[in-house]
Parts: sequence; C-alpha cells; structure tokens
Amino acid sequence: MSENCPVSVLIPALNEASNLSACIGSVGFCDEIVVVDSGSTDGSCALARDAGATVVDFHWDGGFPKKKNWALEHFPWRNEWVLILDADERITPALATELKAAVASPSFDGYYVNRRFYFLDGWLDHCGYFPSWNLRFFRHRLGRYETPAAQAQTGSGDNEVHEHILLRGRTGYFSAPMEHYAFPSIAVWVEKHNRYSNWEARAILAPTDAGPNCAMEPGLARKRRLKSIARALPFRPALRFLYHYFWRAGIFDGYRGYVFCRLLAFYEFLSVVKVQELKRRKQER
Repeated sequence: MSENCPVSVLIPALNEASNLSACIGSVGFCDEIVVVDSGSTDGSCALARDAGATVVDFHWDGGFPKKKNWALEHFPWRNEWVLILDADERITPALATELKAAVASPSFDGYYVNRRFYFLDGWLDHCGYFPSWNLRFFRHRLGRYETPAAQAQTGSGDNEVHEHILLRGRTGYFSAPMEHYAFPSIAVWVEKHNRYSNWEARAILAPTDAGPNCAMEPGLARKRRLKSIARALPFRPALRFLYHYFWRAGIFDGYRGYVFCRLLAFYEFLSVVKVQELKRRKQER
C-alpha cells in the first residue's frame, strides 16, 4: 500500500482463491483493502491476508442486508471513498490514475466505471456488454444497493447480484475501463447464468424498492422500463439473440460474439421458463 491513496476497497468473496491475489494487487495503491468473506474453504482468507488485505467474516441470516450493504453499513471504513470490486475484476493503471485524481479533487459524489468482459480468450467490444457502466466508486455514506420489495428472496445467496447502487448525490464517469474476467470458460458461464436466471425469475415477480432520496441513473431506469416491456413479447430467446448479435453489433466480435449471443438467448430461455415454474408453484399452494 505504498502510495497510500485514501481509498477503501470492498471485495466480497466466497472461494475466490484463483482470483484474489491479482484483484488485490490491482488496487495496491489504496491504503485500505477489505475482503468480506462468506466462509471460504479454498484458502481465500489466507491469500487475502498475505496480500495485505483485512478479512471480515460475514454470516448471512437469510434476510437483509446482504453482504455488500452490510459491509457498507457496519464496517468502520477508514476513508470516505469506497471502491467496490468483485474478485474477478481488475483496476488498470489508467483507471487508478483517474481514481486518485477524483479523490484529490472530487467533482461528484460517485463515479461510474466501465467494465470490459474477457470471454473466449479476448475482449468483448460489442454485444451490448461494452460499454457496461456500474456505479462502483462513491462516498460510502451516500450509497446503498437497492433491495427487493418486501425483502422477497431472489435466490442470489448472500451477495447482491445485478442490483445497483442508489446514490444520494451527483455522479460522474471515468473514461478508463476496468477488466472483468468473469467467464474463464463456457462451463463457468453456464453455471453462473443458471444462478442468475434464478435471480431474474424471482426479481421479475418481486420488483425492487429504490428507497427515499435515492437516484437511479436515467439510462439504467430507461433500460429497465424497456426490459419490462420486452417481457411481454413472444419468442423472447430468439429476439434476444437477434438484438445482441445484430442491433448491438455482436457480429463484429466474430466467433466469441456469436457464442456469447447464443448463450444470452439460452439465459433468456431459462428466465422465461423459471418465471412460469414459480407462477405454477404459487398457484398450487
């Protein structure tokens, strides 16, 4: 932590031994790195401590807050600014420079970070996955993840999955992207999206609650409105492939773009049938 930039980093983890060392290394310029662990059994905690991070044990009680919100609310953060980073993400030197400049002279209360997805040995430059903006850097007292209405379970475990930060303040954008190594293999993609489709189906039946005085980025709000409208369309898996492959230019990502868009159509199919399954179960009660 030699440069001692006054930034705290929150890294949620569960069995991330293959990712943590590189992730922590990418934020070595920050003077506080906190790994919030959910009972890892693969040596993640030891690796994190060896890399200079503080490890906090989190035991989920099945309700709310989940891991990230719990950490934001209860951990005694050393710094005003918090960067939330998944274990399979990396901060590039160019982005680190922007983070340092924002802390030294902030123009906003939070900043969106653009992610680049690594898939099949290369970067996705299209498919609707780049740019991919996430609010990840903010004054920690002003931001919290949205939660499902009535605290309904979404099947995503103890971590906020696909939920977004709602910030009581002004937001800006960094130009340099972070790197996201979420899908090292097709098998990992399928395993993750099988879980994500559980979340998607439950979230459709239990909309989120933004809470008072919180602002959702207009582009995200518009995207969710359009997604809600699209749920009423027939042939959704096929339409999703066409949308990502042609309209969002996945065709220009070559073979990896074709595979990725086909997988997105499969994910849409899983979400559709799981919603119907949940509805049937509800009717049978």
